[in-house]
Amino acid sequence: MTPAEVEAALRDACLAELRALKPGNVHVHAPGQEALLRDFAHSAEVSAAALCAGPGGVGARALRAVEATRRSVGHNTNLGIVLLAAPLAEAALDPGGGPLRERLRRVLARLDRTDAALAFRAIVLAAPAGLGAAPEHDVRDEPSVTLLEAMRAAASRDRNAAQYASGFADVFGLGVPRLRGLPDPWAATGAFLGFLAAGPDSHVLRKHGAATAEAVRRRASALDAAIQAEGGDPRVREAELRRFDRLLRRAHLNPGTCADLTVASLFADRLLKGDTASVSHSGVFLL
Repeated sequence: MTPAEVEAALRDACLAELRALKPGNVHVHAPGQEALLRDFAHSAEVSAAALCAGPGGVGARALRAVEATRRSVGHNTNLGIVLLAAPLAEAALDPGGGPLRERLRRVLARLDRTDAALAFRAIVLAAPAGLGAAPEHDVRDEPSVTLLEAMRAAASRDRNAAQYASGFADVFGLGVPRLRGLPDPWAATGAFLGFLAAGPDSHVLRKHGAATAEAVRRRASALDAAIQAEGGDPRVREAELRRFDRLLRRAHLNPGTCADLTVASLFADRLLKGDTASVSHSGVFLL
């Protein structure tokens, strides 16, 4: 794939995720989010272009995308997405050939301290909510390890970091399969709910603690189990999904990491298919 095709696939994945009903997260079905949705849509445009253009390298791609987002909207809308998309884009543009997951393994294996330093700068610049001091490899310090080693150290407390450590096992093993056989945007809803049911959301965990994160997971797991028992189409439980959405919003509980993983799954699915004809190049996003 060309850089332009990868950029279009990433932009399309970001916009498709915004159209999906994702309890507690940003989406077009929730009232009063028009301004935030515009920021997320604009971030998708500028960050996809910055991430896929210019010199390669996972850390360099991530930092360019965060800088473009900060210049455009002035706050963090997509750090988790960027950190997951950068290695996937690097793999898609790898000239070495082979299946996407094989190229991704090569990309992850060659991550170095320069990638870590640039990714750390991106994280500090984005200033995500709930960012505290890490027990080791704090992003405010000069890295003493590679980006892969830093992500492995954080994997137990951050599901996005765990993707680096596992070769994006959750994205390819849970997210992508959930996207097959369902129409957009309900396929993305199914992937999001699957991630939320599979484990505590890292964003909720950081901001609200383990007990709250586990309570959200259990509620999602029960709903997901009911949907899967009825054939796996989230539309059969749309009313319950909307009630769950309202409940999480009232409690200010946003499963943002599961949304990041959903975008990564949408992006990976588009890269796997190589179906650039289905990717929107218009950049038009209708609220």
